[in-house]
Amino acid sequence: METRATLITPVLVAGCIIIMISFAIRASFGVFQIPIAEEFGWLRTDFSLAIAIQNLAWGIGQPIFGAIAEKIGDRKAIIIGAIIYALGLLLSAGATTPIAHQFYEVLVGFGIAGTGFGVILAVVGRAASDDNRSMALAIATAAGSAGQVFGAPLAEWLLSMMSWQMVFVVFAGVILATLACLPMMRSPEPATKAELEESMGAILGRAFRDPSYALIFLGFFSCGYQLAFITAHFPALVTEMCGPIAPGGMLHNIGITTTSALGAVAISLIGLANIAGTLAAGWAGKRYTKKYLLAGIYTARTIVGALFFLFPITPETVILFSIAMGSLWLATVPLTSGLVAHIYGLRYMGTLYGIVFLSHQLGSFVGVWLGGALYDAYGTYETVWWVGVAVGAFSAIVHLPIKERPLPARAVA
Repeated sequence: METRATLITPVLVAGCIIIMISFAIRASFGVFQIPIAEEFGWLRTDFSLAIAIQNLAWGIGQPIFGAIAEKIGDRKAIIIGAIIYALGLLLSAGATTPIAHQFYEVLVGFGIAGTGFGVILAVVGRAASDDNRSMALAIATAAGSAGQVFGAPLAEWLLSMMSWQMVFVVFAGVILATLACLPMMRSPEPATKAELEESMGAILGRAFRDPSYALIFLGFFSCGYQLAFITAHFPALVTEMCGPIAPGGMLHNIGITTTSALGAVAISLIGLANIAGTLAAGWAGKRYTKKYLLAGIYTARTIVGALFFLFPITPETVILFSIAMGSLWLATVPLTSGLVAHIYGLRYMGTLYGIVFLSHQLGSFVGVWLGGALYDAYGTYETVWWVGVAVGAFSAIVHLPIKERPLPARAVA
């Protein structure tokens, strides 16, 4: 018989599968940038804006789906999210104009919100014991990275056999198949009596009046900026800016013969390295102050990003950057969600984290859109890259004043 002290539970397994598939599809969109632009003659900004809108819709949808889950049930929220996700992919497959593609990406974004971190992490967090919560959140987050490991290479492989439109159709079927996991998505409500009695409005009011919540919100912006820019633009950046792959070299011998393939592999490597990085963050989050861990992660990202552009971009530096950035990639998620749960409780964790995640997705929108706009204006990604380095430094600083202690229920009348 399972107890609350068990780390690996059916809820965690099901949540990992849903997040893994959802994020595998989401992480593959950068691979489609060049094929779609070439087929229709779109500017880089056109596709970038579509992905930016997707990320913004994801951010707007996150607190909405968190509230839906807390009002009508987690599984119903996931079903709605998966259906919207699949519908967005199917409609995107038939889009022939930038405006149509951008409009349908709103649906994809809302679908990701319903099958992603906000809903799933709240369920996993409630199902885990206090001792296991940090690691359980890290494992579920790492599952998203596992999806990233195979998402971009899978899309690249499918594109070698079928049109990008058919790949979208296949992905729509796959996301609907994850609903088979829902019977395992049952979790208790481990909240205090005071938390259960307090309304959502009261808890939101307490959080909004707390300066620490505003700092958490602001600090998550750069995470979204950096991750979304790299996911959407790094394959193209590598294809166009990386030095040639030497014949007879290690990469060439293992089948990576073009910079296009290297770009897809880079996204996969980031996801692979992030599995270890996220699990390490979960382990550390139980033992050390979360705000200092977050400040350290953003500082490390700032250094890694700066070094990548200060040196010549070669296949070797692409690999090194991917591994280094990957180890820091989603390590912020279990720490940020755990920080929200620690300070404000578990009762409305989905909604509170969803609002914080909106900042992440505002950053995603800016990073993806600005990447395309500045590329079209200057023919290079260098300017938008250095903006990302600067916002990373900003996030490292704003985490330091956060007061990391539980805010008592009804602390504010």
